[in-house]
Amino acid sequence: DGYYIHGQCAIIMFDVTARLTYKNVPTWHRDLCRVCENIPIVLCGNKVDVKNRQVKAKQVTFHRKKNLQYYEISAKSNYNFEKPFLYLARKLAGNPELHFVESPALAPPEV
Repeated sequence: DGYYIHGQCAIIMFDVTARLTYKNVPTWHRDLCRVCENIPIVLCGNKVDVKNRQVKAKQVTFHRKKNLQYYEISAKSNYNFEKPFLYLARKLAGNPELHFVESPALAPPEV
């Protein structure tokens, strides 16, 4: 629980190819809410690019019970990867119109 102290928002991520990770979502959510009251939380199902999916989209229902935003993402292929961050940034800034601006990566300074 110490990891959550002073948390302003959270992403709970599970692996759609490993059923046990989804079964742990309620525990992670409970622990988060016990330490951080009333923060924006996003639930993410990762690895949606993988063929042998164990947790089907219709089986993901926890977010509805707790009124959480849910995104299916792939960190590997970058599918929807920005969506949870944009959602949380908008919530934290109190600005539903907030957008991320693309910019080229800067080279690190020479030392």
